[in-house]
Amino acid sequence: MSLNLDGSKPIYVQLAEWLENEILNGHFDSGQKIYSQYQLAEMFMINPATAAKGLNILADKSILYKKRGLGMFVSEEAKSIILTKRKTQTLTGLVEELAAEAKQLHVSIDELIKMIKAAMTRRAEE
Repeated sequence: MSLNLDGSKPIYVQLAEWLENEILNGHFDSGQKIYSQYQLAEMFMINPATAAKGLNILADKSILYKKRGLGMFVSEEAKSIILTKRKTQTLTGLVEELAAEAKQLHVSIDELIKMIKAAMTRRAEE
């Protein structure tokens, strides 16, 4: 994965989201050591301070924890914290946008539910 260095989202936020995805996808298990700020800086060709800021976001949310002198590690509750955050923030925002668009297009609740069910079925078959 590459970070969008010219995007509107700060690089450290993109890095934190990338690490969250790595945890959700099972590339890092709970208790496992995560990349250091210097490894991340080298991987993505960014400033180590920017990488540290991304790591600290996750530490502040208890997704990662620090072991003095050893680095950052994935917390036991990391996956559930990430899932809860994404359900409450990301999905809620998307649903709000979807509901507003459906209202503007005069799509009924039943129609919208059918569309969502069809999309979920397609995704389940992939």
